[in-house]
Amino acid sequence: MTGALPVASTARGLWPWSLFAALIAMAGLPIYIHAPKFFADSYGVSLTALGLTLGALRFVDVVQDPLLGWFAETLGPGRRYWVAASALLMSAAMYGLFAVPPPISPIWWFALTLTALFTAFSFLTIVFYAEGVARAEPLGDGGHVRLAGWREGGSLLGVSVAAVAPTVLAMLTPAPFTAFATGFAVLALVAVVAMHGEWQSRAPKARTGSALSAFARFRPALADPLTRKLLILAFINSAPVAVTSTLFLLFVESRLGQPDAAGPLLLLFFLAAAASTLVWSRLARRIGPRRTLMTGMALSIVAFLWAATLGTGDTVAFAIICVASGAALGADMTLLPAMFARRLGDLDQGGEAAAFALWSFVSKLTLAVAAVTLLPLLDQFGFVTGLTNTATALLVLSILYALVPCALKLAAIAFLATLPDTKD
Repeated sequence: MTGALPVASTARGLWPWSLFAALIAMAGLPIYIHAPKFFADSYGVSLTALGLTLGALRFVDVVQDPLLGWFAETLGPGRRYWVAASALLMSAAMYGLFAVPPPISPIWWFALTLTALFTAFSFLTIVFYAEGVARAEPLGDGGHVRLAGWREGGSLLGVSVAAVAPTVLAMLTPAPFTAFATGFAVLALVAVVAMHGEWQSRAPKARTGSALSAFARFRPALADPLTRKLLILAFINSAPVAVTSTLFLLFVESRLGQPDAAGPLLLLFFLAAAASTLVWSRLARRIGPRRTLMTGMALSIVAFLWAATLGTGDTVAFAIICVASGAALGADMTLLPAMFARRLGDLDQGGEAAAFALWSFVSKLTLAVAAVTLLPLLDQFGFVTGLTNTATALLVLSILYALVPCALKLAAIAFLATLPDTKD
């Protein structure tokens, strides 16, 4: 490993990791849920334009995430200050996105603010998960899964809050998204202060040639066959979540005909995911991460096969599906990063930030593909948000939202079956 943390650090609780994870998560998936609909409803931007813009921004990560990973690898004692600066940038971008009327063309303002938001989000995600590799070592057997439980539990609670906050705030203020952006800034301040002492205050581990080649930072991860396979699995397995998160609000509003239920259903989904993390982490310590993850994947397939049969008014059935699919998401978010971190720890070759830059890239690439294909495809079949749609448009929505994720999950299970099962 890259070195143990001081005893005082290991004695502290892991709650700062949950809080910081919540902050990062609030700027991730919820943005894909809220931002396109917000700009479509508020400024009349077309779904095709929003989808293509989101896709283009995600593809920027092809260059950005590896560069951010390389940069994070070069940081020593100053890493915590770069974290604070990135949190400030993320807060400012969030406020500009949701609380500032576009001073330029709405689609360009959408692109500009999201570029800043995603850059800060990417850097914080990379350094946070990389730091967890060393933080889990002194926790003993099962340390990676234990840390993942705290981290992903906090992450899912953050997503839960961000998913429903605009709906709840709309009952209290005429400007719910402004209030949401302001609250996010306050949380950023608290989380950065809480996490301040957790960042290692030492220089990166020196390795022969690492200062001569940026690629050398990525070599430990790319040279290991199992690490490469885990990266491929992350890409395949995150695709279903990318699809459903992109289409969730549209499905509830138009397929179920219950737009007012979107907030409570999102909350139910993410709370189920958060509540399940402890169960999945304990099960993984008993039967191994791979078999546990397969169980969660199978649960997801059952849930979305049912979702494909739903129509107008089937809100109760969809609520049950939200609980099941949310629990399945909890397995994904808890176990996959823990398996990846454990492998990096076993390699003991450094480059954790660079490795998680690759992890972040492949995970977010699926969101780019989803945005750039699904929304324009719905447009082609005449789907319109907030309006009455044809039977054909609704059928396409159901197929994309429910059946496509099932096929992708089956592919993920097949690939996971080729990997060795190990205890954490």
